[in-house]
Amino acid sequence: MIIRITKEFCFEMAHLLSNYDGLCRNLHGHSYKLMVTVKGDILQDETSPKHGMVMDFSVLKGIVKSEIVDKLDHATLVYDKAPQVEALKTVAERVYAVPYEPTCENMVGRFAALISEKLPKNITLVGVRLYETATSYAEWLAEDNNTLDR
Repeated sequence: MIIRITKEFCFEMAHLLSNYDGLCRNLHGHSYKLMVTVKGDILQDETSPKHGMVMDFSVLKGIVKSEIVDKLDHATLVYDKAPQVEALKTVAERVYAVPYEPTCENMVGRFAALISEKLPKNITLVGVRLYETATSYAEWLAEDNNTLDR
């Protein structure tokens, strides 16, 4: 029996969209909510402490925290080609220059790749949803991106 499980994460992060034609070209922050859904078979081994689980939620939490949340919480993301990169690094410690414009869409795609690389072989990443605001999110789904579907 295939079951999906989802774990939710929250973190604070700033970014700017260097070539954007609206207010988001300015440095600003969000309270992000990240939801990660995986699927797999329920473990039927009665001798295992994980009996009845698809995946221990703490294992999924460890992957997402180490790959994403611990690195980005209270950090600033900026496109590595943006003219503001060096100036931002002089006023803040956790400034990360990334090889993409740090839109919600680009970030959710990158997060999916990072998470997928770390999952156990018997677990499949189904979806990653990143809320930038309470009413706006971007979503990566395996069914739309079969290159990461195992």
